[in-house]
Amino acid sequence: MSRRFDAIVVGAGQAGPSLAARLGAAGRSVALIERKLMGGTCVNTGCIPTKAMVASAYVAHMGRRAAEYGVSTGGQVRVDMEGVWKRTRGISERSRGNVESWVAGMPNVTLIRGHARFESPRVLRVGDEVIEAEHIFLNVGGRAVAPDFPGVDTVPYLTNVGVMDLKTLPRHLLIVGGSYIGLEFGQMFRRFGAGVTIIERSERLLPREDPDVSAAIAGILQNDGIALHLGAECIELEGAAGDVGVIARCAEPRMEIRGSDLLLAVGRRPNTDDLGLEHAEVETDEHGYIVVDDQCRTNVDGIWAMGDCNGRGAFTHTSYNDYEIVAANVLDDEPRRISDRIPAYALYIDPPLGRIGMTEHEARQRGYDVLVGIRPMTRVGRAIERGETQGFMKVVVDAQSERLLGAAMLGASGDEAIHSLLDVMYADAPYRIVTHAVHIHPTISELLPTTLQDLHRVSPPQ
Repeated sequence: MSRRFDAIVVGAGQAGPSLAARLGAAGRSVALIERKLMGGTCVNTGCIPTKAMVASAYVAHMGRRAAEYGVSTGGQVRVDMEGVWKRTRGISERSRGNVESWVAGMPNVTLIRGHARFESPRVLRVGDEVIEAEHIFLNVGGRAVAPDFPGVDTVPYLTNVGVMDLKTLPRHLLIVGGSYIGLEFGQMFRRFGAGVTIIERSERLLPREDPDVSAAIAGILQNDGIALHLGAECIELEGAAGDVGVIARCAEPRMEIRGSDLLLAVGRRPNTDDLGLEHAEVETDEHGYIVVDDQCRTNVDGIWAMGDCNGRGAFTHTSYNDYEIVAANVLDDEPRRISDRIPAYALYIDPPLGRIGMTEHEARQRGYDVLVGIRPMTRVGRAIERGETQGFMKVVVDAQSERLLGAAMLGASGDEAIHSLLDVMYADAPYRIVTHAVHIHPTISELLPTTLQDLHRVSPPQ
């Protein structure tokens, strides 16, 4: 015997419960399947707990700087890592509980616990139970990659999941990977009091960003006392618990760095290898991502893929937008598309980086007549008042159409202030809309019009 539903949603991450709620509210019977923790990566091991830890690290950092503001803390700042862990876990568990309560109250939605595998394009097995539906939506997320480094099978290491469960402070944390996960954990653990070294195979951090952004971020981290080793090719691992080593044989000169703990932050992979996709003949690419079209449809009629597993975005907000696109097409007869989405993301170091659209380099590569405006945070009144003047804001404009092509805001509240530019881009309005706007003083955002009033051509970096 099998149970039949109108729709099956596999995975209770960011997109899954929202889509289940919409389908259920529309009168469709829905099975929502989750094999582990409700809420997915964001709630349990991603955005929410990591940003809670970032907040704790920021408080520790500002405590050490208190005297600069005329405030006495009465002694040295002490970080209780178990206290940080309890606060972080508490926030994450409350968020997960909220998702569980929400799902439990959804009309026409049945939650099934267990691991789902396809038996055919319309049939899934979950443990001993077989369920089927005409429409199946996959929201199975991703996980950290275990790189094929020599020594990875014998040397103890942490991923982004395990590092958040530390209740004692590492003496010296080595981080392999100079991108978003590695940099966020690197700064927070340095501010907790650990020694931190970041090892990156590229010649600069965040190689997808413009060189000026990468250089400024490197300077911020070095100001915090983080050691950077770049150009670390041919990495090998050695050592045991409490004494680990990272060797970069091909670096010039050869690198060998030792520490007490090791975090590998070198990328993620989709959770598609154990779904039985071959039984449904669902196409995947060479990295295991499910191939989808502009509406998140797979090559098999009646099967969609949303979120990290489709390779069309790696963020909570893109996963949620995938749900919106699917719901719009399936339920609302509204032809929304992934290709209408403007790239937007943030790096949550302190100060944060907010990024939208194209980099200057990307715009030049695509043949635009580029104008650039830059404003250092040392010239932003609100940043000066706050004593947080690291970074800069940068806008990239097409001289011919006068449209914003992209922007980077590395500085206090940059992850929030940048949304005003993002909205102008979605409106497809000329940048002069911003230059003529009257922003509130004193804020970070008030300098965006000023930055756009100082556009100029710059020579491409050599």
